[in-house]
Amino acid sequence: MPEETAEDLEFEAAVRAYRPRIFRFVLASLRDRDAAESVTQDCFLRAHRAWQEFRGESSLQTWLMQIAVNLARDMARTRRYQFWKRVGAVDLEAAADWLPAAGMTPEQLAVERQRVRAIWSVLPELSERQRTVFLLHFLEEMDAAEIEAASGIPRGAVKVHLYRAIHAVREKLGRLR
Repeated sequence: MPEETAEDLEFEAAVRAYRPRIFRFVLASLRDRDAAESVTQDCFLRAHRAWQEFRGESSLQTWLMQIAVNLARDMARTRRYQFWKRVGAVDLEAAADWLPAAGMTPEQLAVERQRVRAIWSVLPELSERQRTVFLLHFLEEMDAAEIEAASGIPRGAVKVHLYRAIHAVREKLGRLR
């Protein structure tokens, strides 16, 4: 068995550090656990193949997220994925389980889960770009420059898409009250 190199150890550390974030973003984007697992695995496979080419012009997280955004976009456009999405094979409740329950009363947790479900339900109504920008900003806590680097959407357009997505989500939350 070949000995692990420093590069292998570095890559394994990156996978451990960033896999949960990549998976969470892809799951929220595609709303399908199996597709999210597949895209996340493909993201790290592609990153491993291109590991030597990573020049550090952006952060490692931004580079990996750029790969994930492109793969999720490609997956969402496939006919097979569209079929399964139409027949309802998408887990709509998964996002509510992401909330950390520590320190919350059962009532607070119920309110927060309801809020997450409401936001989750409005995501399909957003355009692809609005959804991507919204998720990268709020789920992954990326700023406009990082979103631009990860998605290829110009910074000015990132701000416009984010504004419109926030407006749509607030409108939906207002109707639920």
